[in-house]
Amino acid sequence: MSERRVPKWHDLAPLMKFEQPFGGRDARLKRAQTIWDLRELARKRTPKVAFDYTDGAADAEISLRRAREAFADIEFRPAILRNVAETNAATTVLGKQSRLPFGIAPTGFTRMMHTAGEIAGAHAAERAGIPFTLSTMGTTAIEDVAAATGPDARNWFQLYMWKDRDRSMALVERAAKADFDTLVVTVDVPVAGNRLRDARNGMTIPPSITLGGAVDALRRPWWWWDFLTTEPLSFASLDRWSGTVADLLDVMFDPTVGFDDLTWIRESWPGKVLAKGVQTVADAKRLADAGVDGIVLSNHGGRQLDRAPVPLHLLPEVVREVGDDLEIHLDTGITHGADIVAALALGARFTLVGRAYLYGLMAGGEAGVDRAIDILRSQVIRTMKLLGVRSIEELEPDHVRLLEGRR
Repeated sequence: MSERRVPKWHDLAPLMKFEQPFGGRDARLKRAQTIWDLRELARKRTPKVAFDYTDGAADAEISLRRAREAFADIEFRPAILRNVAETNAATTVLGKQSRLPFGIAPTGFTRMMHTAGEIAGAHAAERAGIPFTLSTMGTTAIEDVAAATGPDARNWFQLYMWKDRDRSMALVERAAKADFDTLVVTVDVPVAGNRLRDARNGMTIPPSITLGGAVDALRRPWWWWDFLTTEPLSFASLDRWSGTVADLLDVMFDPTVGFDDLTWIRESWPGKVLAKGVQTVADAKRLADAGVDGIVLSNHGGRQLDRAPVPLHLLPEVVREVGDDLEIHLDTGITHGADIVAALALGARFTLVGRAYLYGLMAGGEAGVDRAIDILRSQVIRTMKLLGVRSIEELEPDHVRLLEGRR
């Protein structure tokens, strides 16, 4: 047994690596190792009304919970003794390369989460070599996103069909003139979902300061200072609106939109067309016949119909039925790079992330979006290596198993 001794300074010094106090935004973001870490940073820095608008879903939020549980229930089946020294996560989506197998989904009212808003997302996507999707309900104009990004940026525009068809098509024409290469037509919003968190928080446009909100603001003065000293918040594609988000959706969106309207849009748009919000195999087949270039299996992040189908559960059958006819993309519930890899292995060509990007935005502006993309990138590549694959093309259904426990 060795003798005990008093440690000397030169023994202790190499072990003492204390973090500097008040390290600032960059230090906080660097410490975030997961999307859930970014979510926690976002929750602390963002007023409840804005955070809940991002974080919440419809009614009891069962659709969102089930989508996340589906990814948690994946069982991976790795191949061993494969040379994975060089792993490439690039893929081809709608005829062009994306350096990563995911893009940024359309999100509404983004400058409410952080005043850097859509420009932060577009910049980060351009640096990462992935698509960025601007929403009809975005808070930055089509032309401003185009002007903020370079010729190599991949910008998509998401369209909600309005009752006023001329106004809808005016947006489509503006996006085409701004060189947006893909039109993402959302097809699952005849009316607004029942988003209870927003109703309970008194969520309005523009945000109003209730007594509870004022108390909440005292704990987040930096957000309110930023909000009040930058350009006023508004929907860039809409006339001035005052009221709740749900009221706006119900007034603006057309519950009579049908497949003929989608065919008409397809004929009017010069680029690629995705139909987003597909939730049955039958509708996937009809959309293949309608001539769209791809579909997004999505239940709108759980924000529309609660207890809707889980996109990941739907994926294998849709791939069998229409996988040779159009590209199949997937969103809802993705919080980890392994979720993305699982979807690709089961046949998805591409994935979209919404909340994951917004948590980064709320946590640290543009740098936070960069961090969210970096986290997902590293998780995708690590998962691929551990599965024994070197490229997206090598992923196969045999690499994963959908467990039956919660199906």
